[in-house]
Amino acid sequence: MKRLPIIFVILSLPLYLLDQITKWWIVFRFREPLSNDFHSPDEHVEVIDGFLWWWRIHNQGAAFGLGNGTSWAPFVFLLVLIFALVLIFVFWRKGAFANFPAKLAAALLVAGVLGNLTDRLFQGFWLKKHEEKPFMTRLSKGYVVDFIRVKLPGYEKIAPQSRGFFPTFNVADSCISVAAVLLLLSAFRPEESAGEKEKPPEA
Repeated sequence: MKRLPIIFVILSLPLYLLDQITKWWIVFRFREPLSNDFHSPDEHVEVIDGFLWWWRIHNQGAAFGLGNGTSWAPFVFLLVLIFALVLIFVFWRKGAFANFPAKLAAALLVAGVLGNLTDRLFQGFWLKKHEEKPFMTRLSKGYVVDFIRVKLPGYEKIAPQSRGFFPTFNVADSCISVAAVLLLLSAFRPEESAGEKEKPPEA
């Protein structure tokens, strides 16, 4: 079996750990949401005046809370993340991540996908309101911990109902977003040929 590429060790692993540490800090710092709500009843913690806050949001669906509160979303998006992780490694083995930006993107995707996948697998089992329920019920309550809330100047013009607040996100989401930008940039870079990789530097 081939060794795990070093970029996954030096980039994906630290970012995955940072994602999980920050999420668990939020889980222990803020009370869990009430029965029919998806955010903690605790007040926001303002980090940067008028710009950045911490709070606790449960996201069972996709971006912007799509699918929250449905019975299908936790299972569907759990399978989507597993499928995405498999695809990343399949494409890696096939050499699809050919240049450096693409390799960085792959490492960031692994950190982000694995971070949110871990949430969906385990966070539902820590909810006190479901602690006496069967295994599959608790698994179905899985969610992603979102906690970073920012207010962007001019964003309310794009999304009037937002009042300027960008959708709450986490470290894993940030990794996935940066990876998407890097993949776009990598599309404009030529692939390195085998001859170029093996060509010795000129004296």
